[in-house]
Amino acid sequence: MAIRMPRIIQARQILKRSLSNGGSTPASMDIPKGHFAVYVGEQEKKRFVVPVSILSEPRFQELLHQSEQEFGYNYPMGGITIPCSEDLFTDLTSGFGVF
Repeated sequence: MAIRMPRIIQARQILKRSLSNGGSTPASMDIPKGHFAVYVGEQEKKRFVVPVSILSEPRFQELLHQSEQEFGYNYPMGGITIPCSEDLFTDLTSGFGVF
């Protein structure tokens, strides 16, 4: 557990930075409490709303790390952008209540 904790903290920091860049835009108004939006795709980006609880998932943390490597903390879509296929993302997030 002690090994995973720093990655969870890092994932939360990434989320906080992303939210502080986005502000209160109309797109962020339709996100339920306890969720956040991510943009997924290699070419075309599709928006998904995911629960905050997914931040503790090691596979999701790895995607966040890949996103950090590619984009840093300056996300082109205004929210967290994850550079993977939609199919991979949906497989990874099945069971987490992603919409």
